[in-house]
Amino acid sequence: MTTQIFIDGAAGTTGLEIRERLAGRGDVTLLTLPEERRKDAAARREMLNDADIVILCLPDDAAREAVGLIDNQRTRVIDASTAFRTDAAWTYGFPELEPDGRARVAEARRVSNPGCYPTGFLGLVRPLVRCGLLPADTPVSVNAVSGYSGGGKSMIAAFEQPDDPAAGDTAFRAYALGLGHKHVPEMRGHAGLTHAPIFAPAVARTYRGMLVEVPLHLHLLPGRPSLRQLRDALAEAYHGSALVRVQQDQPAMLTVEHAADSDRLDLFVCGSDDAGQARLIAALDNLGKGAAGAAVQSLNLMAGLAETEGLRL
Repeated sequence: MTTQIFIDGAAGTTGLEIRERLAGRGDVTLLTLPEERRKDAAARREMLNDADIVILCLPDDAAREAVGLIDNQRTRVIDASTAFRTDAAWTYGFPELEPDGRARVAEARRVSNPGCYPTGFLGLVRPLVRCGLLPADTPVSVNAVSGYSGGGKSMIAAFEQPDDPAAGDTAFRAYALGLGHKHVPEMRGHAGLTHAPIFAPAVARTYRGMLVEVPLHLHLLPGRPSLRQLRDALAEAYHGSALVRVQQDQPAMLTVEHAADSDRLDLFVCGSDDAGQARLIAALDNLGKGAAGAAVQSLNLMAGLAETEGLRL
């Protein structure tokens, strides 16, 4: 008997990507609504309660509403919005982040899918905080650039429609200049940091892909850890992971498309021991490990299937 899956919001960017990863699989059955009934509240409620696992690809308020429509104890939920990412009643859907993460996701009834930027940031920072190389009260900043698909339909239109006055020829846009980005509480909370990081996001003129960078003054950290110590700590944290890969070499250059069209997370420790400075860099696909790939990974674990089934390594 296959696992019954319903994607609420299947017509959006993340929903379509999830459907691609589930297409042709014999271990899941995708429940769908006819187009004319997609916004029918009664039809949605029926599907939400018929499914074994529901994946919500909706705005925050709509996601909360959808959860409220589930009136049984059997249906499990993966939510891709930001609505529940810092809610202690929900399991955070980054299985590799904590030693017991896979088991917690596998057993969870409610899983909150991580944000794309937080995935890169937490992948770099959380293991270092946990092992003590990076004290929790260290002031941290994070610089990141994403493909424009991360902004959803409106941003995609702004970059791709020539007649849109917002499109222009801009290759790089910094935003959230007031430091109020909604991902910051998620970053601080799941990293275990005392202070919120300074988050400087940007969008590049490329459809998908992402680089997330955390610079560190190693000479200001206790014990002045070396690049090798940082790299070894990350490698130990993700030992055996098929999707999170700690690279042993320092590249001459990284592009935002480095991990595009994949569901993996590549981590790099760059910098100079002589200068006492490090550049921790995460490369991922904002639609892959940063969204749809992460949701399908959690789905696989919750359904008792192979963790990487349907994913792009």
